Amino acid sequence: MNIIGKKYWYLIFSAIIIIPGLASLFLYGLNLSIEFTGGSRLTLVFEKNITEKDISQIKNVFEENNVKVSALEKSDKTIFVKTAPLDQKKDAEIVNALKEKVGNFNQAEYETVGPIIGSEITLNAIKAIVIASLLIVLYITWSFRQVPKPASSLRFGVAAIAALIHDVFLLLGIFSILGHFFGVEIDSLFVTAVLTVIGFSVHDTIVVFDRIRENLKRMGSGNFSAVVNDSILQTFDRSLNTSLTVVLVLFTLLLFGGDTIRWFVVALLIGIISGTYSSIFNAAPLLVIWQEVVDKRRK
Repeated sequence: MNIIGKKYWYLIFSAIIIIPGLASLFLYGLNLSIEFTGGSRLTLVFEKNITEKDISQIKNVFEENNVKVSALEKSDKTIFVKTAPLDQKKDAEIVNALKEKVGNFNQAEYETVGPIIGSEITLNAIKAIVIASLLIVLYITWSFRQVPKPASSLRFGVAAIAALIHDVFLLLGIFSILGHFFGVEIDSLFVTAVLTVIGFSVHDTIVVFDRIRENLKRMGSGNFSAVVNDSILQTFDRSLNTSLTVVLVLFTLLLFGGDTIRWFVVALLIGIISGTYSSIFNAAPLLVIWQEVVDKRRK
């Protein structure tokens, strides 16, 4: 199997699956939860099915209390409301007004996050992802410092980060689409999923890169693309089997884990599959392309 011989096709395929998500990110952004934006989330479970007239009355109650509603969704007897930050006193006033005008219900959830806390969480999430990426580049560059010439340890690090960026942007793009069309929110669990995907993606890439380094020491770097292709084939089964076991566990969690972790598991599934693909079909081919460019310049 000549994977490196078709390297440009794999990179084109990666671009095709990422572009729609990038377009969605540019046009719609991410549907951030109140953990990032600040605000209150109310879940109201009524004793009767909710009608359009009831929804109109619910909106009027919030307007009369000078509370801005950023999102309102219904599901049979349940109403999900996102508003500007509410204190407990204001929440109690709205609950009483709703019971008078709409009917009796149970407030299943009341959660408030201030805008300052939301900003801090957003900043910390960005810092975590950036710092993790930088540390990975430094670690791979140092770990592969003895790779035989003309290969460069820095190239290994940059190629690993390129594959990692592919996985992160694919994940962000898909969740941007899900957020715009299906109302899926980005919360702190999603950040955890992104960091987990980063770790898994780099782990899978290092397995391939380590075999490339071993084969370069044993076979020499005269035919770099052949060495890389052989290394991919030697680690292909291991990478696939490792990822498959994780995917099976995540799929089971998706079926039986409940609504609370559903989108967290979906994010992990997308990231694990993407990470396996990018390690084999993006990171290693990028090494070969970079080496070919260097060789042409030398000649």
